[in-house]
Amino acid sequence: MKTEPDVCSFDDIANLPNQTTGWDGVHNYQARNSMRDEMSVGDPIILYHSNAMPPHAIGIGEVASEAYPDPTQFDKKQEAYDPKATKEKPIWYQVDVKAIRKFSRAVGLPELRQVKALQNMVLFRASRLSVQPLTKREYEWVVKLGDTDTSQATKKGTNKKRA
Repeated sequence: MKTEPDVCSFDDIANLPNQTTGWDGVHNYQARNSMRDEMSVGDPIILYHSNAMPPHAIGIGEVASEAYPDPTQFDKKQEAYDPKATKEKPIWYQVDVKAIRKFSRAVGLPELRQVKALQNMVLFRASRLSVQPLTKREYEWVVKLGDTDTSQATKKGTNKKRA
């Protein structure tokens, strides 16, 4: 799940009560359908900071609620207001997400692109989509990368015996 760090960062979510927030304002049918039809409470997610230099995976979260109508679609004062939406027939949905833990390091988009096992990630072909599916293997790779201490890996690499 992608967010702009100046709007709602991983740390912002982690500092909220219960480390949980509503993932509102999503106005893309594919992303909406994913939240509404495919996500379940407890599903793991990767929180990703877009509009950062470089964009990067920052931590692990989880889906904390079933999908429900996004209240911002009904509020004329909200940027996500949609005049076509009614309480009887909502158009946009959201889930609540909970921050679980921050990676030991951010994993930048350039690094993700270099991992052969991640070549088919939706992120690389639908980069503007704010909610994207990951396969179990992709999720595990991103977590592994985020939990890798590159300074330790570098130190270990320099201590290897040469053949």
